[in-house]
Amino acid sequence: MPNHVRVLLQPWLPVARITRSIKGVSARGAHAALDPIARPFWQDESFDHWVRSGDEMGRIRSCIEKNRVRAGLVKRPEDWPWSSASTRRK
Repeated sequence: MPNHVRVLLQPWLPVARITRSIKGVSARGAHAALDPIARPFWQDESFDHWVRSGDEMGRIRSCIEKNRVRAGLVKRPEDWPWSSASTRRK
């Protein structure tokens, strides 16, 4: 899953401010590790969606957690150390 990030947030700040911070920190780290040439690392856009119910939030969380399994990176969602599934009690 190297070409995108999926995050489920309940923001207290404007989403653009949150994504700008995440993109800035991660782009600086990626450039330092991969390529010192300054060029855009992230695209400008983001695709956001307002969650309208607890059921919808659960479906979206489950989909995000299962992405690494579908990509063949882990056998179970709990095996991905940066996933909410790895810390949530079932």
